[in-house]
Amino acid sequence: MTIKDTPEEWQITASETPFVGNKTSVRTDQVVMPDGSVVGRDYQVHPGSVAVLALDDQDRVLLIRQYRHPVRQKLWEIPAGLLDIPGENPLHAAERELYEEAHVKAADWRVLTDVYTTPGGCDESVRIFLARDLSEAEGERFAVEDEEADMEQARVPVDELVRGVLAGDLHNNCLVVGVLSLVAARQGDGLEALRPALASWPARPFEA
Repeated sequence: MTIKDTPEEWQITASETPFVGNKTSVRTDQVVMPDGSVVGRDYQVHPGSVAVLALDDQDRVLLIRQYRHPVRQKLWEIPAGLLDIPGENPLHAAERELYEEAHVKAADWRVLTDVYTTPGGCDESVRIFLARDLSEAEGERFAVEDEEADMEQARVPVDELVRGVLAGDLHNNCLVVGVLSLVAARQGDGLEALRPALASWPARPFEA
């Protein structure tokens, strides 16, 4: 048996969108179950996101620290952002987020992993990139606002982040998945075997 996620779509008899927000919305679908019953399923409709695990030549990961109101915490995270434009090239979006949040650019990009953050209640898919060969971006820094105006930045060794994740000190989804995926890739076929930066992404199709 091949262990691989596969596309499937159960019949929907009705659908409505009771809430529409600035970036996301909530949809209610009436879904036909295998036994023929119809059950309502509420979920957040999300445009998708990208995240960047930026690794420097001292084996440190670039982190930002940002207030996240829903969980009432300041979380250490890797740079990330929404795919604001339908069909947007995720690599271009990742390059933009790394520049805007850290004023850094990278010469080497790979796809580290793709994840659904909370598939039981949200259709958000995130592509996490590995970015290497870092350097300071040119020009003026991007003007930040709202929560980002209070953002801190640090570069932390990979081993220290792994310990923090396993100790329960670090909770951001993309940071946890990204760091552990990096370690797994190194122990497996190596970083050069990772997918290219423009690898297809069925969850969020795009034009290269």
